Amino acid sequence: MIIPNRQQCLVFFDKYNLPSQKRVHVETVAKVALFLADKLIAKDIKVNRNLVEAASLLHDIDKSVTKKAGERHPDTAVRILEELGLLNVAQVVKKHSLHTILDPDNHPKTWEEKLVFLADKIVKFEIIGVDHRFALWRRENLPPQAKEELVKAYPKVKLLEQEIFQICEVSFDDISREIGG
Repeated sequence: MIIPNRQQCLVFFDKYNLPSQKRVHVETVAKVALFLADKLIAKDIKVNRNLVEAASLLHDIDKSVTKKAGERHPDTAVRILEELGLLNVAQVVKKHSLHTILDPDNHPKTWEEKLVFLADKIVKFEIIGVDHRFALWRRENLPPQAKEELVKAYPKVKLLEQEIFQICEVSFDDISREIGG
């Protein structure tokens, strides 16, 4: 099982021309996901911390890469990671997009998948929380299908947030205070 370390992930930022704002986003997602992972590990819950970090850092690696026909985010990122032989990282990245939570066969199931998914929804470029993130999405000029996806996904994301926060015994304010907004 190959999992790149932080330094190796940062090399991929340059190789795939990850924009600077996306670098800020993925670094902050990693901080939040690792904070939550550490809370779970402290409760003797098995979490692969290295996998959480790598998947968090690489979940948007495709943002400057040309998509192949039929690909949507994160399909291109998954393809890149699979080509690099990072199959376990690709599996977590595959489950981080909002639409996956609506798919019973493809929703985040492992702790690593859940943590990366939720951390991505808590962070824009700084830690803003799920509610604020969804409010920003609702203000965008989205096509009807995407608006419908937001409406359906919100309660599922909130349930996941509640599950993780309860087990970790943290709140959004705790995360914001510990990591910084």
